[in-house]
Order: sequence, then C-alpha cells, then structure tokens
Amino acid sequence: MNKKKINNMFYIEEDTIAAIGTKPGEAAIGIVKISGKEAIRVADSIFRSKNGKTINELKSYSLLYGEIIDGRGEVVDEVIVGLMRNPYSYTREDVVEINTHGGITPTTKVLSLCMDRGARLAEPGEFTKRAFLNGRIDLSQAEAVIDLINSKTEESLKIAANNIKGNIKKEIASIRDGIVEILVQLEASIDFIEEDLETTPYEELRKKTGVLLERVEQLIKDESKGEIIKNGVKVAIVGKPNVGKSSLLNLLVKKDKAIVTSIPGTTRDAVEEIIYVGGIPLIIIDTAGIRKTASSVEKIGVERSLGHIDEADIVLMVVDGSRKLDGRDFNIIGKIENKNSILVINKVDLGQKEDIKKLGLPFGPEQTIRVSALKKTGIEDLEHSIKKKVLGNGELNLEDKIIINQRHKKIMQDVREVLQDAETAMANKLSEEFASADLKIASGLLGEITGDTAREEVLENIFSRFCIGK
Repeated sequence: MNKKKINNMFYIEEDTIAAIGTKPGEAAIGIVKISGKEAIRVADSIFRSKNGKTINELKSYSLLYGEIIDGRGEVVDEVIVGLMRNPYSYTREDVVEINTHGGITPTTKVLSLCMDRGARLAEPGEFTKRAFLNGRIDLSQAEAVIDLINSKTEESLKIAANNIKGNIKKEIASIRDGIVEILVQLEASIDFIEEDLETTPYEELRKKTGVLLERVEQLIKDESKGEIIKNGVKVAIVGKPNVGKSSLLNLLVKKDKAIVTSIPGTTRDAVEEIIYVGGIPLIIIDTAGIRKTASSVEKIGVERSLGHIDEADIVLMVVDGSRKLDGRDFNIIGKIENKNSILVINKVDLGQKEDIKKLGLPFGPEQTIRVSALKKTGIEDLEHSIKKKVLGNGELNLEDKIIINQRHKKIMQDVREVLQDAETAMANKLSEEFASADLKIASGLLGEITGDTAREEVLENIFSRFCIGK
C-alpha cells in the first residue's frame, strides 16, 4: 500500500480501492464502488458507453449508460456509471459507482475486473475511514454510520442520523472551546503572576468549570437512555406453571405467540418477542414454569428460566390471583428478591383468594399490578409500570438530546473525573498549574471522541466493525 502522512498521527493509503457496496444475492441492482486517484482510469478501462463518452468526460454527479467489457472485449453486463469528483464525494476522493444488475456473479465479475486494472479490495470500513482521514467527517460521525447500519428501531435510527449530522462533534467542540477559554485565562495568571495585570477571578473560572462539568454529566446520563433504545430492555415473565405466563405474553405482544393450555409445564423453553412500549424496545421472554419435576426436558427448561432471571433487566412475577400463594410462589419470589421486579396478579376476573397486602411481599403498590389475561384488562397499567421501571419518572424525549455511545461514555467518565479535580483545585485555591494540568488532560480526552487525539489502534478497532464496501 502507498501511504501518505496527513498529520502527526495518521497515514492515509493513496492506492485506489474497490468493493461491492450492496448485499450479495439476488437483487434488482448491485453496486461496485471505486475510490482513489485512479478510480476514473480504472472504471474507464472496463467501460464502454453507448454514446461514445468516457467517464473522464463526465461532470461530477452525472450518470452514463453503457456496458462493462472484459479483457477479451466481451460484454459482462449493461450498467449505469455514476461519478463524484473529489473533494465532493463521500471519501473526498474521486469515486465511481458502477450500477450492475443484481446478483453475485455480475457484481463479483465487475469487482474482479477493477482489481485486474489496478484497484485493490477495500478493507472493512475503508471508505468511511478515508472520509474521516480526509476530514469530511469526524470519528463520532464515522461511528454513527455503523450505528445507522445496525439500527433496529426507528428511535435508534433517529439517534444515528442526528449523530451523522455532527451533533456529538458540535457538542464536544463546544466543551473543548470552553476548556481552552479557561486554560487561556489560567495560563495568563501563571505567565504574568508578577505583573500588576487584571486577570479573571479564580472563583469565576471555577464556576465556568462547573458548568462544563454539568454538560459532561448530562451526556453521560443521556447515554444510558440511548442504550435502552439501541439494545432494548430484557423482561422475563416468571412464575410457577399454569399461572398464565403465556397468556400474559400473548396479551402483551397482541398475538398468539405462546401455546396456552390448562396443562402445567406446557412451556418447556423460553419464548421471545420484541414489543415497544412508549418507544422503548422490550425483549419479552416467557420462561418455563419453575417447579420441581421428574421430566428431564422440563428440568432443562426450568434451569434456563433461572438463567433468564439473572440476565433480565426487569422480572414480571406472575401469580394466580384466584388461588392462595403456595411454597412454589414464595420460592420464586425469593429468587428475584434483588431484581428489578413487578408482581403481576393474574386471573383477577375469577375473584381474589389472597390478601396480597398482608403477605409482606417485597413489592410496593406501584410494583403490584392486577390483570386478567383472559379478559384483557390491566395491560395498560402493566405497561405503564414497566415504563416507569425503565425511565423512573422521566421520559425518553431523545429528539433534542445528544446521545453518545459506550466508547464516548467511558471517555466522558474520565473527563468528568479530571474536571472535578480541576474544580477542587480551584475551590481550594491551589496554584493555577494544578487546575491547568487537569484541564489539558480533559481537552486531550475529548479529542479521542472526535478523532483529533485518537490512537491508530482505536481507529482500527472502530473501522474493523464495518462491512466491506462501507
């Protein structure tokens, strides 16, 4: 690979890369992407237009209809070629996109011809990596690209789309500017300590540092909500056999997902379904009834149910309200004592046979929901209770929020720590050098989010998660 040093930290490959940019398999259209100094030459060497024009004669953002020709002059496919000249392309290099007929054979053959003429196969994420290295996007925007690709909900799609626009980049730049402003004033105090010059009062700088600290805290706090949107919340439905767990699942997902019978132990393994409550993705897991059993198959199901309890973010403990609780109920309640749980009293349409309040169970009034899966009542109360468990008294309201990812959160936690040290140094009226040193560390850490101070191994780790062709 030919490499060019673009700053003190990174090199960029100057060779021309190519890759298939669409999913392999039968499809209407397949796209082969070429990027680099030789992209136009490579494409022109295998392309013959219908009107006699070459790709090199095209204006940027233009299309040309023609054929791909192999080394023997035979037609491989009818195609439409698009050209985006540097620097107004995704990679800020010359980019050619060859639109072939869909399918593995046409796209693979065109890619092979590109490599025969001097291009090399792109590495995973290399197109986006070049966009970053060439200054078109920062590192947080590059990460948002893969979040966009992997998004599974409309809400996670919105978060990724906002971050691609540069929301994180702007916020980090604003916080860094605030740090630099404080640093300049601190350095002035250090440099002119013996001069009779007016400098910003130390207490005022401490307050400014506190404001920046609050912004960092908010980003850390909002990341947790973003993770809920991206990954969902695991909700396990547990209880002894025949209390209505499967009926509750069907009521929540509004379809017959689980088999419902009056025979105890019908569910032998977990049944999963994803639903959305107030924009929150819930991964609902209906587990096997927990009881002692001689059946080896059912024993496995029970063991897995206990495993799902450990993994769940929220546990719905289902009991039969038409019967008195017995030892099996109390045994399961003991297993979820330290979990974030809700008591669901089912079959209330059959009458209440137990005064739950007198049993001293570890569920408050808001954690005790009465439903009838048969009559389809109480489900809204249950959904509200689940939502409150996830968000507390707050709402998602992510429309105007800046949602960082887990890598950013770890960096932000370190930034918070050094900003707290700087604020403490100022509050204790220590020498300006102490606060200044902490603020410089904070600024450098923030640069790891945008890529200004990120290490090469960090880049490799991020871009290795991309697919080839992106």
